[in-house]
Amino acid sequence: MHSRNVWQAMSRPGFLLSAWPWRSAAYLLTGVAAGVVVLVTMAAAAVAGSALAVVLVGIPLLLLTVLAGVPVAWVERRRLRLVDRDPAPDRHAVPTAGGLRAWLTTRLREQATWRELGHALLLAVLLWPVDALAITVALLLPLSMAVTPLLLATAGGGHETKVLKQWTVTSWPAAWGVAVLGLLLMALCAYVLGIAAGARAALTRLLIAPRDGDLGARLVELTRSRVRLVDAFEAERRRIERDLHDGAQQRLVALTMTLGLARLDAPPGPLADQLATAHEEAGRALAELRELIHGIHPKVLADYGLEAAVADAADRSPVPVDVDLALSGRLPQSVEAAAYFVVCEALANIARHSGASRAEVSGGHRDGRLSLRVRDDGRGGADAAAGTGLTGLADRVSVLDGRLSLSSPPGGPTLLSVEFPCDPCEPTGRSA
Repeated sequence: MHSRNVWQAMSRPGFLLSAWPWRSAAYLLTGVAAGVVVLVTMAAAAVAGSALAVVLVGIPLLLLTVLAGVPVAWVERRRLRLVDRDPAPDRHAVPTAGGLRAWLTTRLREQATWRELGHALLLAVLLWPVDALAITVALLLPLSMAVTPLLLATAGGGHETKVLKQWTVTSWPAAWGVAVLGLLLMALCAYVLGIAAGARAALTRLLIAPRDGDLGARLVELTRSRVRLVDAFEAERRRIERDLHDGAQQRLVALTMTLGLARLDAPPGPLADQLATAHEEAGRALAELRELIHGIHPKVLADYGLEAAVADAADRSPVPVDVDLALSGRLPQSVEAAAYFVVCEALANIARHSGASRAEVSGGHRDGRLSLRVRDDGRGGADAAAGTGLTGLADRVSVLDGRLSLSSPPGGPTLLSVEFPCDPCEPTGRSA
């Protein structure tokens, strides 16, 4: 059978002939053993710790009692595999530093530790007696009825035997009738075992490995994967910029110089005219390539950081731009790139659509956040959803847990604000 757990197995034909009833019985039996061990261990540790606490020796024992849920949950996650093939992940975080102190600090601050302690206490006090009752009713009682002929032949000497210590059986037909009834009850009780084991496993998973935790973990991993994609994208942009700068651009420069020299050496005539045309086309191609390289990932951003890159973008803007941006150090590359392209897109929109006579870029880094504001004195009425390119930038900002907002009432002014949570990093050297 390809069922993932005992609940699914019970809904399909062939359950009684599968291993699931025996897996359910094994899960409940091991639950009884685990519960007894946990009860004895935690009770002894708590009593000894309380008695010895006055001389400080008992404090470690009390601490171990609090942390008893951690190893118990480790065992329970593996026992769950008997009736539930879906993995039960460990919810504990990895300590930020090595050593016992860091491990204890991390564990005592986690919600998972206290959930597991609650599960351990519930196992020691309530769950294992319930497991024992389910095993007794659904397995031992029908089994004792099914072996009635064997008991009559051995312990009863062929004359009489007791069934469940209640009814006396004195004949072989009666013994075989009780045995058949016991087998029928065992078939019925196999489903009872499955229900009990499934409910027990669902409760255990709820306490030590809730499925909403899976959703949270997947959401965290999705966020991390998006950030990794942004970092990989930025690394690819920088690689393309370097390849174009060191490859195609250098060759175009050499070609332009060669055509210029050939133009000087050529005598007046059609050939000189063609060389002049080729020289001008090569110059325009070189200018366009430089602009393309700058748009892919400007070297000033990689070499000198966001402050210098924003100043450079302001110098190249057709609309005069005042820059009031002060940063104490370099920021993460992904943040610098996203912030820079937001500013560039905003300045491009100002030049194309606003009719502004002046713009301003201001901001800085404070309290763990980078804040940038781009303001213009134009006509206003800007709409981020009207094809201005800011929607894609807003998505990119959100990947970095940032926030982008636009205020542009009719008549102006227009204010674009963007914030990124980030910490400064050490200045980096020039890119290779």
